[in-house]
Parts: sequence; structure tokens; C-alpha cells
Amino acid sequence: MFGFGTPELLVIGAIVMLVFGAGKLPEIGSSFGKAIGNFKKAVDDKDQIEFSPKDGGKSGDEA
Repeated sequence: MFGFGTPELLVIGAIVMLVFGAGKLPEIGSSFGKAIGNFKKAVDDKDQIEFSPKDGGKSGDEA
């Protein structure tokens, strides 16, 4: 899609390691994985959302 190959990914990884440090990488990876998981869960659950009317289900004639 963007033409990223192995050399480009290695350069990006090295830059990320310089910016955040080796100690922070597991924490960043974990939070990124959780974010992706939550996003996938939200996309899968979008069909299960139920909407209820604000007036308690009354029609326009009864309100």
C-alpha cells in the first residue's frame, strides 16, 4: 500500500527506539495492542447497539 519494506520498517523502528527508549517500548506496544483490540470490538458491536426514544416510547399523539 505505502511501499514499506524491511529496510524502511527497520529505520522506523530505530527512530521509535531513539525517541521513546527501549524501556518504554513494551508499554507502548501493549497500549497500542489494547487500542486495536478495543477498536475491533467496537466495530463488531456496532450492529448490537439499540436506540430507545427519549420520550419513553410514546408516539407523537400520546405526548
